[in-house]
Amino acid sequence: MCAACGGVSEALAKQALEGAVFEKFEFSVPGVSCGSCVARIERHFNGLEGVRSARMNLTLKRLVVEVAQSKGDAFVLEQLRGLSFEAHRIDEEVKTDDAHERAARGLLRALAVAGFGAANIMLLSVSAWSGADGVTRDLFHLISAAIAVPVVAYSGQPFFRSALQALRAGHVNMDFPISLAVLLALGMSIFQTMASEETVYFDAAVMLLFFLLIGRYLDQLMRARARSAVISLSQYAARYALEIKPDGSTREIPVSGIEEGMTLRILPGGRVPVNATVLSGKSEIDRSMITGESDPVPVEDGTFIEGGTLNLTGVLNVRADSTDDTSFLAEIRRMLEAAEQTKSRYVRIADRAARVYTPVVHMAAFTAFAGWMLATGGDWHTSLLVAIAVLIITCPCALGLAVPVAHVVAASQLFSKGLLLRNGAALERLAKVDLAFFDKTGTVTNGIKTVVTLPPLSDEQARVFATLASHSNHPVSMAIARALTPFDPVVLEDSHETAGLGISALWQGKPVALRKAHSGTQFVFDGQVLGHATFEETLRADARPCLEALGKQGIDVALLSGDTPTAVSNMAVRLGIKTHYAHQTPGEKLDRIETARARQGRGVLMVGDGINDAPSLAAADVSIAPSSAADVGRQAADFVMTRESLSLVPQAIAIARQTDMIVRQNFAIAICYNCIAVPLAFAGIVTPLVAALAMSGSSIVVITNSLRIAWQRGAHGKNAGPARQDLRPPVNTQPEMVAP
Repeated sequence: MCAACGGVSEALAKQALEGAVFEKFEFSVPGVSCGSCVARIERHFNGLEGVRSARMNLTLKRLVVEVAQSKGDAFVLEQLRGLSFEAHRIDEEVKTDDAHERAARGLLRALAVAGFGAANIMLLSVSAWSGADGVTRDLFHLISAAIAVPVVAYSGQPFFRSALQALRAGHVNMDFPISLAVLLALGMSIFQTMASEETVYFDAAVMLLFFLLIGRYLDQLMRARARSAVISLSQYAARYALEIKPDGSTREIPVSGIEEGMTLRILPGGRVPVNATVLSGKSEIDRSMITGESDPVPVEDGTFIEGGTLNLTGVLNVRADSTDDTSFLAEIRRMLEAAEQTKSRYVRIADRAARVYTPVVHMAAFTAFAGWMLATGGDWHTSLLVAIAVLIITCPCALGLAVPVAHVVAASQLFSKGLLLRNGAALERLAKVDLAFFDKTGTVTNGIKTVVTLPPLSDEQARVFATLASHSNHPVSMAIARALTPFDPVVLEDSHETAGLGISALWQGKPVALRKAHSGTQFVFDGQVLGHATFEETLRADARPCLEALGKQGIDVALLSGDTPTAVSNMAVRLGIKTHYAHQTPGEKLDRIETARARQGRGVLMVGDGINDAPSLAAADVSIAPSSAADVGRQAADFVMTRESLSLVPQAIAIARQTDMIVRQNFAIAICYNCIAVPLAFAGIVTPLVAALAMSGSSIVVITNSLRIAWQRGAHGKNAGPARQDLRPPVNTQPEMVAP
């Protein structure tokens, strides 16, 4: 084919791909064991035509791939098999943690066999160390070989299988040098035994496996703990649902087959499969997975219920408001997994280190072998021992674990407190925040207005205006109705509400109205203005403690609002905020944030809930949306609260800062380990056995250090509350009747 034709074909293929529809698939890949496996898979898929993105999660052992719809999931499975990785779709998995449990049991059995073999070989070695020689020594060596060979063959399988898979795929991973080191030590010992040599290394080979398996098993257990918040969500997921057909009959369908608008029946004791609205029936719902509160919540016609909640008492007929992959439960799962799906700066550093590991470690081992051969005048025995020690000790497992485990544990901890992490990199940015902008209405206030002053009214006038106010669900009207209760309603005619103006009616032929005015809400009775009412918004109970806590953390606070200067100034005084801005349009809020970030170099946090806050939430370095936020605000934010408490803001910052500190500590541990251990291995001071201990120990230290985020609960405060009873934003299409 000519170059021109080839160029045309490539252009056509690219054009076709740009117009393609992409699907996102999630796969469990249990064979992934190290950072080089992750790098290999991601490089392969991101270089394929028809693949938009691929991200391998090491902790969860899951691959998320976006591929052209024309290729489908079979294409991904075929590619993974070509890389020698077995995989399966997550939505086809019966129980998501079965594979991890089987792997843990297999590691435990291998560890037990290695421990048994190591203990017996060490006992046999005592005789040789005590001076046995000749036939007796050779016999003990033969017995040691008889124990060591089957023990290595069985207990070494986790490493050998992984290394073999990598070789079949045309590359090597971190388990390859470990396998090579074990087999070299075993092979050299068998050769020494056959030659009736004085020294053999069966104990070193088996003990090496024993200590490596201890580290691998503990790593598996600790990963399972870090993974538990995500895995535990599976217990809230329904597998099947009852669809009510148009003729009234029901049929069982898989949850994946639910479409928006379907009518479903939820029986007592059943999980709500997707987000839904109750059409008929009354019951109580267990929403503890969302709110953390155990008290059941009554539901009836028109009540919105989230997917994953538990129906307790009655039969409910509901309308599906989402599909399985867009439900509240699916959103929580995606947010939790985002802790590792998003590559922060630290993750990118660790990925690059893992990518260069294989060539560097093999070159290091070869250099050590060649150097010692020259230094010892051809002593291959000593040179090989040094090379084996270098192979083992240079495995960068600690470096590969430095970031992922810390981020997953932090995300789990945030989730347990009522804060969903949508973007893993945001955790890193949150730790750098030194300026926080807060929206006013609905964020530091709960959106409920209270009456401060009322005009003088007669009893009859109070009844009229109370009845008029009760005809509207506007916050100002509702505040007036509450202020004038109890009252006996009167009969009003021609009641009419005009957006932005107020509400009016006729009482006994006389016009009455509640009108918007700059001075407040006017009370108009028979054409005369009797006076006006003024209002203030109710502060959230924990708003001021939240801001005080931020001040103690060294974070400056400013109030951004579209409200009047008087209202914003009064609110700022009540909150103890010195910096505040009023009459702010969405564009002006955005400019404030951009100025602070770009010109002043501040790390900016934005906390807001409204649609008008969405641009600011997206523009800030990091953003948090309360549970009452509008959908667009929740989508723009990096963190979303599931509980009605601003105390989550300083708690999240405390966790982010601790996570950042622990990640830095993990990197320091990994670097110090290599700086100390590698030169010792090159110098011949470290034996293969000591190398195995050092490598496993460094990984365990890094994982244990990361779990401190979960262990130090007192440092972040208690779980926040109280919880909202409905995570949907309240529907209110009417503008403010009066500025407070």
